[in-house]
This record gives sequence, C-alpha cells and structure tokens, in this order.
Amino acid sequence: MAIVRPATIEDTNIIRDIAEKTWWPTYEPIVGAAQVRYMLDTFYNAGVLQQQVVTGEQVYIILEENSLPVGFAAYAPRAEDPSVYKLHKLYCTPVIHGKGYGKALVQAVEKEVTTAGSGILELNVNRYNPAIKFYEKMGYNIAYEEDVPIGPYWMNDYVMRKLL
Repeated sequence: MAIVRPATIEDTNIIRDIAEKTWWPTYEPIVGAAQVRYMLDTFYNAGVLQQQVVTGEQVYIILEENSLPVGFAAYAPRAEDPSVYKLHKLYCTPVIHGKGYGKALVQAVEKEVTTAGSGILELNVNRYNPAIKFYEKMGYNIAYEEDVPIGPYWMNDYVMRKLL
C-alpha cells in the first residue's frame, strides 16, 4: 500500500538516497557521470535540502510503499510568477517503476497546487529523457525549450506545462 506524506527535516537523507538511486540510471546515459555527480552534489547536499524543507522554498512530499520511502516530489510557486507553480523534482526508485507511483506523486502535487489557487503547473525535463512520454500521458505539453547553465554544465530541457 502506498501513501504520500509531507516531508520533514528528518527526511533529507531519504531524499538524497532516492536521488542517488534514480539519477545514475536516468541521467548518466544522457549527460555523463561527471555532470550527474556535480548536480547531485549541488542539488542534494544536506544543507541545500534542509534549507528548502525548513524555509518552504520547495515543498517536499514523500511516497512510501509499506512504510518504506520509495519516491519524492518537490514543488513551489515560480519566483517570477507566483501564480504558476513548478514541479522541481519527481523521482521514484527504479525498482518500483510501473506501479503508478509517479502518477500518484504528480496527482498529489496537482491537488496541492489547485488548493493553493493556481491553475498552472510547469516542469523541466531533459530533452532526451524518456519521462517526456510519462508527462505527456499525464496531460503536460511542451511549452518551450530552455537551456539552463549549471556550473560548468548545461541542462538542455523542455519546459512542459499543464492547465489544472
């Protein structure tokens, strides 16, 4: 049985562990090992995660299967336009892919976003990431391309958007 719950400061190590398990098989074939390591160290270090959770800079939720954390998502209003929310992170461990848990996390975020009064949810996805098909099935459409510098690297993304 799967449940979705709010993340707390005590969950930062769980979030880091799930990120480590998902990023390597997902992104190493696309961007290479050096960029994966850099991005994990940048986005998932304990200090960054703790700050985001404590300040609410990003709202994290955890998905558990039989009380074992197997996925997470993070979202927040866009700084440039708080009427639009951004799904910053959505990852499920590879061993549970195909069980509908990614869909459950997206739907939980969509519910929170509409409850907050927004009707738009956006996300970035690498242009070579097979997850694009998942997001399209969830009703997201490509709005535009965006190349984002991350230290010495680039994220070559689509911005996908859904009207809720």
